[in-house]
Amino acid sequence: MSEPIDSGRRQIIAVTATVGAAAGIAAAVPFVGSMLPSDRAKALGAPVEADISTLAPGEMRILEWRGKPVWVIRRSKEMMDAITKSDSLVSDPKSEVPQQPNYAENEFRAREQNKDIAVLVGVCTHLGCSPQLKATAASDMGASWPGGFYCACHGSKYDFAGRVYKGVPAPKNLEVPKYKFLSDARIIIGEDEKGA
Repeated sequence: MSEPIDSGRRQIIAVTATVGAAAGIAAAVPFVGSMLPSDRAKALGAPVEADISTLAPGEMRILEWRGKPVWVIRRSKEMMDAITKSDSLVSDPKSEVPQQPNYAENEFRAREQNKDIAVLVGVCTHLGCSPQLKATAASDMGASWPGGFYCACHGSKYDFAGRVYKGVPAPKNLEVPKYKFLSDARIIIGEDEKGA
């Protein structure tokens, strides 16, 4: 014969199982929450939008993205001409080392439809200093200087496309971050078209 079912005992087991499951979930919530990025981390990695409508040829604007300086430069005709003449002077003229998105793997390291706009992470690839824009031949750079960026810390030089010169300490071109144009007047850094 079978014993009679003890409904009180069955309820205690059900309540105990429910309380145990709730306690397990309550203990897991902070753990799972700690794996999610903080608001500060989200803000540091978030795309940055900028108005470039007032950027004149030869002018550079510096933005901050992911804690790094990002240069947005509207290159003048003279700057563009200097890029085409510096292929033999730079160590990676075709940008074969992956320091840029696919759409910037060209001589100007920029989007085809907006070649005059350069977007570069302003951090030297040697030791992480921030180079300076030296747009024209200056006495401290020598008369043959075609213009570009100069890192005074150890003498690394880059052309107006961020391509590193031969024979300097920096091993690679300046990084080109992901970016896209929202319009002729607005750019967003840290984001690009899907599939680009």
